[in-house]
Amino acid sequence: MRLPIPLLPAALLAAIVVTPALAFTPVTLDQAMAHPDWIGTPVESAWWSWDSRTAYYKQKRAGSPLRDTFAAGTAPRKVGEAELADLDAPTLVYNRERSRAVMLRNGDLFERDLKTGTLTQISRNTTAAADPQYSSDGRAVQFRVGHDWFSWNRAERLVAPLALPRTMKDPAAEPDEDYLRAMQLRLIATLKRQKDERDASRAQTEAERRADATRAPAPIYLGEKIVIDASALSPDGRWLLLATSPKSAENGRVGKLPRYVTESGYEEFDDQRTRVGRNLPLAQTFKLVDLRSGSLRDIPLDALPGIATDPLAAMRAARKLEPVKGNRAVRLDDDEGNGIAWSGDGSQVALSIRAVDNKDRWIASVDLAGARLKPLHRLTDQAWINNSYNEFGWLPDNRTLWFLSEETGYSHLYTLGADGRQRALTSGKWEATQVTWNSDGSAAWVMCNRRTPGEYEVCAVSPKDGGVREVTRLDGGVEEFSLSPDQRRLLVRWSASYVPAQAAIVPAAGGEAVKLTDTRSAAFKAREWIVPQFVAVPSTHGGQPVWAKLYRPATLEPGRKYPVVMFVHGAGYLQNVSKRYPVYFREQMFHNLLVEKGYIVLDMDYRASKGYGRDWRTAIYRQMGHPELEDYVDGARWLAAHHQGDIDKVGIYGGSYGGFLTFMALMREPELFKAGAALRPVTDWTSYNHGYTANILNTPDLDPEAYRVSSPIEYADRLKGHLLIAHGMVDDNVFYQDSVRMAQRLIELKKDHWELASYPLERHAYVQPESWYDQYRRIFQLFERTLK
Repeated sequence: MRLPIPLLPAALLAAIVVTPALAFTPVTLDQAMAHPDWIGTPVESAWWSWDSRTAYYKQKRAGSPLRDTFAAGTAPRKVGEAELADLDAPTLVYNRERSRAVMLRNGDLFERDLKTGTLTQISRNTTAAADPQYSSDGRAVQFRVGHDWFSWNRAERLVAPLALPRTMKDPAAEPDEDYLRAMQLRLIATLKRQKDERDASRAQTEAERRADATRAPAPIYLGEKIVIDASALSPDGRWLLLATSPKSAENGRVGKLPRYVTESGYEEFDDQRTRVGRNLPLAQTFKLVDLRSGSLRDIPLDALPGIATDPLAAMRAARKLEPVKGNRAVRLDDDEGNGIAWSGDGSQVALSIRAVDNKDRWIASVDLAGARLKPLHRLTDQAWINNSYNEFGWLPDNRTLWFLSEETGYSHLYTLGADGRQRALTSGKWEATQVTWNSDGSAAWVMCNRRTPGEYEVCAVSPKDGGVREVTRLDGGVEEFSLSPDQRRLLVRWSASYVPAQAAIVPAAGGEAVKLTDTRSAAFKAREWIVPQFVAVPSTHGGQPVWAKLYRPATLEPGRKYPVVMFVHGAGYLQNVSKRYPVYFREQMFHNLLVEKGYIVLDMDYRASKGYGRDWRTAIYRQMGHPELEDYVDGARWLAAHHQGDIDKVGIYGGSYGGFLTFMALMREPELFKAGAALRPVTDWTSYNHGYTANILNTPDLDPEAYRVSSPIEYADRLKGHLLIAHGMVDDNVFYQDSVRMAQRLIELKKDHWELASYPLERHAYVQPESWYDQYRRIFQLFERTLK
C-alpha cells in the first residue's frame, strides 16, 4: 500500500521546482489571444458503452459551435447519425443485479438489457423525464416529469402515474367558512340537496378509484400557497418526500442591464439579478406523503441540533435588528433533488439540509411512520459551509450511509452504520471528492490530491480496512473519471499544463494508463512552452505555504533584476496552481510572452482558493481582500529574495475576483504595487449576488463593517500607481456599473494614471478574439510603460 507523502517544510518545498525548458517558442500576443480552436479542441465529456468495450467522447468542431461524438480507439471514429439512436448516455442507473440499466438521452428514458444489449425506449415526451430509478423489486422503472412520478412496468409495457402532487386547493375540500354560504345552505333546501349529491358523487368516485387498480391515483393537493422545489419517490412506491417553499415573497429591486450595440440598432434592456441581501432564499418545509393512505404530513425541524440557535444573534442585537424567532430557515442542500437519497429498498431516506445562513449542514433520516427527522450528522462552521464536497448516499446494504464532510478541516469520506458508528475511510491534509462506489459497496474511488495540493489522481478506498492507494499516475492531473459497467477499468479525463483535456483508460486496480486521444493541433504540439515551476512560498502570517506557479527564464542573468508581474485567478474559490490544463490558458500563454520580454511572473493560490482545506477557504470571512493581499505581498518579496525580482517594479492583474484583488493591491499596498489591470472587477460587494457574497460577508444590513473593509471603492483615495480597468458592458455577473462607479469615484478624487476600457458586446467571460487581444494589448502596454 502506498502511503500518503507528507507535506514538507516550506523552505524545502520552495526549492523543489520543475525545471523549465531550456528553449521555448516565442508567442505573439495575437496568437495567444486567438480563438482557442487553434490549440485543438479538448475532450469535453467521456463515457462507456454498456458492454465496457467502447469509450465515447464529445468534441467541438474547429471553427464551429457544433459538437460531434467519437468512439475512441487507435484511430478515433466519428459516430454517424444512424448510430445515435442506439448510443448509450454518460450516466447509467443499474438494477440490483446489474442485469439492466436505465438512462436518459435527450430527455427521454431508455432501458438497456445488459445481457443481450437490447435497448427499449420507455418515454418520448416534449417535457423531459428526470431522476430515473428502479423499483425495489426490480420489476419497474420509476421516473418523474416535472414533479409527477410515473412507473414503467416492463411486463405490461405500461407507463402509469404513481404520485401527482398539485399546488392547488383540493376541489372537494370544504370552502373557507363564510356566514353567507352557511345561511344559504341552512335556508335553501335545494342548494343543500345539490351539495349533498355532489359530495356523495365525489366520495363514490374516490372509493372506486382506490378499489380499481387500473385507475390512476388521485392528485395530491398541497394547497395554493406553496411551490414544489424538489420531490423524491421511495423505490417501493409507498412514500413521496417533498421540499416546498412559499409561492409569494417580497421581491428586491431588479435593475436593468442596457445593451447599446444591438441588431435592432436601438438600445435594449435585460433584467439584472438582485443584489446581496435582497430576495433572501426562501425557507423550505418538508412534507411526507403516504401514497397508500393518501395522508400528507409536515416533517418538523425541531430535532436538528442547533436549529433554534442563531449564530448571528450578537450581530443582530448590535444592529438592533429583529431577532430570529423559533427555528432558523433551512433548505435542501440541492434543490434538484440530490439533497434527498432513498435506500435501494425504500426503507430509508436521508436529507442533506442546509441553514439559509449557511452556518450548518445536517444529514438526517426520516422516521417514516412518525414523519420525524432523526439527525445523523451535523457540520457547523462559524464562517460558512462549503458549497462543494457534500455528496452522500446509501450503500447497497440499505443500512449504511456514506457522506463527505469537512469536519477535520479537509473533505473526507465517511460511513455511518445502522449501529450509529461513524467511520472515517480517508484522512489527512488532502481532499477526497467525486465519490464512486462499486456495486456491492466493497470499494470506492475518489479524486485525491495527496502528494501536493495541485496533483489530482484517482484513489481507491477500502471500507474494510481504510486503505487508500493511488490507481492513476498521469503526466498532469485527473479532471474526472467513471467506472466501467464491468467495474474493471476507469475512463479518465486528464489534462496537463499545455495539454487540454484528453481521454485515457486505467485499470480500476491501478496500472499503466492507455491514452486514447491527443486532440491538440500540430501547430500547438510543435511549440516549446515554458513549464511553470510549482513552488511553495513561505507565509509570514503562519500556517501553510502559499502554492504558486512561477514563470521565469531557465537561467537568470547574474546581477540583473527582473520586473515582476503577479496574476490573480478569479472566482476566489478556484484552484489554478495545479498540474491540470488551466482555466486561464490564454493567460498562461501571455505569461510566456512576458517572460520572453524580460519579466518573471507569479500565479498564486492565495487564501480562499480551492483544494487546500476549510481553514484556507474561510480565512477571508468578513475580510475579503486582506489575507489574499498578504499572500501576494509575501510572493513579491519572495521573488525579490530568491529569483532576482525587482521589488520596486511590481505589477498585478486579474479578472473578476482577480480584478477585485488587483484594486485592493493598488489601493491598500500602493507603495509596493506600481501598476495593475483590474478586469471585470467587483468594486463594491453590496452589488454582487447573494449566494456567493452572503456566505463570506453575511448581509449588508447585518454586517456593514465587513462590506466596508472588503470593498475596493472604500480605498480609492489611496490609489497612487497606474491602473487599467477593463469591463464588458453586458456583463450579467459582475455588472459594468461596478467599474463605472469606481471611475466616477476616481474622477471626483482627481486621480491620475488610470483608464477605463469598455467592451460593448462582452459579458463576464469574453468570447471574441478581438476583445481578448485589445484587453491584453492594453495590459502589456501598461506593464511595458510602468515597470520597465
